[in-house]
Amino acid sequence: MPINSFDNYSMSWKPERKALKRPFYLSIASLLEQDITNGLLAPDTKLPPQRELADFLDINFTTITRAYKICMTKGLIYTITGNGTFVSPNATRSITITTDKISHTCIDLGFVASFEQSNDIVAEITQKVVCKKYLKQLFNYNDPTGIPHQKKAGLNWMESFGIHSDPDHMAIVSGSQNALAIAMVALFEPGNRIATDIYTYSNFIELAKMLHIKLVPIPGDQFGMLPEELESQCCLTDIHGIFLIPSCSNPTTIMISDSRKQELATVIRKHHLILLEDDIHAFLTAGIAPDYKQPLFNLLPEQTVYICGTSKSICSGLRVAYMVYGDAFRQKILQSIFNINVKTSSLDVEVITELILSGKAFDIVSQKKQLAQSANDIYKNCFSDHDFIGHPLSFYRWLPLKRQYDAMRMESDLERLGIRVFHSNRFLTGKASPKQYLRIALSSTTTLDELRVGLKILKQYIEG
Repeated sequence: MPINSFDNYSMSWKPERKALKRPFYLSIASLLEQDITNGLLAPDTKLPPQRELADFLDINFTTITRAYKICMTKGLIYTITGNGTFVSPNATRSITITTDKISHTCIDLGFVASFEQSNDIVAEITQKVVCKKYLKQLFNYNDPTGIPHQKKAGLNWMESFGIHSDPDHMAIVSGSQNALAIAMVALFEPGNRIATDIYTYSNFIELAKMLHIKLVPIPGDQFGMLPEELESQCCLTDIHGIFLIPSCSNPTTIMISDSRKQELATVIRKHHLILLEDDIHAFLTAGIAPDYKQPLFNLLPEQTVYICGTSKSICSGLRVAYMVYGDAFRQKILQSIFNINVKTSSLDVEVITELILSGKAFDIVSQKKQLAQSANDIYKNCFSDHDFIGHPLSFYRWLPLKRQYDAMRMESDLERLGIRVFHSNRFLTGKASPKQYLRIALSSTTTLDELRVGLKILKQYIEG
């Protein structure tokens, strides 16, 4: 037994010593997970120091280290160097964003759709594809990474974003989320660490949890992730990869400047990080934003998996994305594709291909940009007292809140009022921030008038 008694000692977590079974590290990890999942340990609770907990349980210090590491890889807890270990903000709930379980009467300002008004063009082209002479060839297992002419169309599509590759170093998969899953299964192992922005795509956070990959939050500013902070974290801990959404970060709408890309590339190259570059918003940025020079892939072709989804630019329901990679990753990614996908629907890809080759995809992009401009103008008029920062044509906005809210209660209150909006806690990769935001989707309502109504309800709530 420890020399000093802990019976009356204040500790944030005191597992029952009699409940421990061998091996102790698994038992402790299980008890900690149970107490977090059952709500006995609130988000951001500071856990006892490892040595202190070891003394309390009268076991070896390294046993606690192993138990904490298990919970860390599951996304249940996180550490701040020099400050301690804490319960993760979203450890007790799923933060996956879908259109599931939302009332038909609710105005959706949460899920970022794709201005679906352009789907009439997609339907028209689909009719043409169905009449093609080689339609039957689209229904077999052949060409699991994409039919040659489909790959060529994808490469042509990405050329305007600065991507120049060849069919042997690209694959067609079932959307950006599928591409991320393929890349993470192929190139990372449980317990590996990936650097991310402090606020990032919530479904990526959930995917990392499922694969037991630890996300390391890196601070940023209006130009993107800070390279000196990334360098510092790489020196402090073993980081294996980095995830970036450079053209319009989800959820913050920040565009990474070209000079910042150059600086980040230097750190990524130095520490041999694997870069996952999700460039789904390149169509809104390349050739439009004056500072857009090139994707990070061009600076780090052998360390990058470049992902270009078409769900926002062309059609969300067809779930088609292009992956581009160098020789170093080729075999592992192909193996991952064959084991996860078998292949992506050639029929869906053919519709996207026909849209690109016919020029209709560019008509759709033009229409979406006009709708995005109108939606952002409505937002600016509604929230004229807030600074308008980030991508000017973003399909969503990042609204700073002027006071503190309970995140889950706020989302529930707004849903009862008839709108769905997501609080910034849903996108956190580290500890809770004193600053709070809402991510507001502008591209999901059926009409712009419906968007006005939803934003008006939201403004009344946060001002009241």
